[in-house]
Amino acid sequence: MVTFELHRTVPLPPEEAWNRLTAWHRHGDVVPLTRVTVLTPAPTTEGTVFVARTGLGPLSFDDRMEVTLWHPPSPTTPGLCRLEKRGRVVLGRAEIEVGTGPGGRAHVVWREELAVRFLPNAFDPALRTAARSIFGRAINRLLRGV
Repeated sequence: MVTFELHRTVPLPPEEAWNRLTAWHRHGDVVPLTRVTVLTPAPTTEGTVFVARTGLGPLSFDDRMEVTLWHPPSPTTPGLCRLEKRGRVVLGRAEIEVGTGPGGRAHVVWREELAVRFLPNAFDPALRTAARSIFGRAINRLLRGV
């Protein structure tokens, strides 16, 4: 299992950054070869389930996720969302924390624990590098509203 943490400070109010990062269907727009389907009705709460299908044709896999913690930001506390990855291929969890940074700008911390079933631990350094790059670009694009 690989772990990493990404930080961003952006010129958005924390609530707007939170909304952009937790619009699950938009993740498919910013992660290559991925389509996201939300399986539970809106709004997002604990228990919301969605699936990110990544790949091309028969070389695709589903990354099934469930929201297990949902606390949107308030004026006095940062927001925190925890996702448990429960797919057949991708396992682990992600946490998205959004609070107030310098000058009232949103400060985002994205924490990831990621494992790929059947991938030997020897590949962890490559997986960490690839995941940091993919998630980093996705976070940047979501926060920019791309």
